[in-house]
Amino acid sequence: MRLSDLKVKQTAIISKVSRTSEDNVNQPDLVASRLETLGFVPGTRVQVITKGIFGGDPILIQIGFTRFALRKVEAQKIEIHQALEGASA
Repeated sequence: MRLSDLKVKQTAIISKVSRTSEDNVNQPDLVASRLETLGFVPGTRVQVITKGIFGGDPILIQIGFTRFALRKVEAQKIEIHQALEGASA
């Protein structure tokens, strides 16, 4: 499941950030590197706060006390799994 698939107010845990560029498979994806620098790393709890009109861009994401607005293509680089209810991270 991708972060872009998560519904508003749902929480999940990051599994992986896809580091391959769609344009060039041999070149690392700079957007993925930047996302990891900002805290989008495996094991981190994320929540979708809101989405743009008709569920499109941007997607407002919260990690801890910090909020990020991501484009859908950026959110699609982040693989997630559902957080267990009542579990804290």
